[in-house]
Amino acid sequence: MLYSLHGKLIHRDTLIAVIECGGVGFRCRITMTTARQLPPLGEETRLYTYMNVREDAIELFGFTDRAELGCFQHLISVSGVGPKVAIAVLSELPPERVALAIASGDYKTLTKASGVGPKLAQRIILELKDKFGGLQTSEFSTGSFDTGIPSASGNFAEAVGALSVLGFTSGEASAAVGKLDGTQPVEVLVREALKMLAKRNL
Repeated sequence: MLYSLHGKLIHRDTLIAVIECGGVGFRCRITMTTARQLPPLGEETRLYTYMNVREDAIELFGFTDRAELGCFQHLISVSGVGPKVAIAVLSELPPERVALAIASGDYKTLTKASGVGPKLAQRIILELKDKFGGLQTSEFSTGSFDTGIPSASGNFAEAVGALSVLGFTSGEASAAVGKLDGTQPVEVLVREALKMLAKRNL
């Protein structure tokens, strides 16, 4: 199983990137979020990867950070959610928004993605909510993540929980969030922590 690719970006198209490693070009399906973070053609980049093996095809999916990869893997574990739908969700929403939407039961946010109707969005929340149990969902208002100001310690715990379900260890998550102002909204803490963790993994 390929964990990541590090090489020259030799081709990019809508939701496709080709990374050349050791003379071999690896074609990866990507999200719009990843596409926006890719460097210009000819420059080096790293993508964290997931290989999907079917009877009739082998597809490689690439992500600029571990959080997006972790969220993708959670999504495709849901009945009825294949890689195409997971890519659509992550093209519309960054991983921290997906995590917080699931934790708060906000299925309407998930329906912003192409191909995700209310029933599928509710199934995603039903099947994944236990995995996001580290988040205190009562702290959120459905459809909005910046109403009310929970305590700094509560924000800290929720942000660490969100990062944990996105694939980071509790130690990594705590170290990153601990450098931030805990009175900020949880979504802001998660987003800023992800930036720090991404830099560490370059």
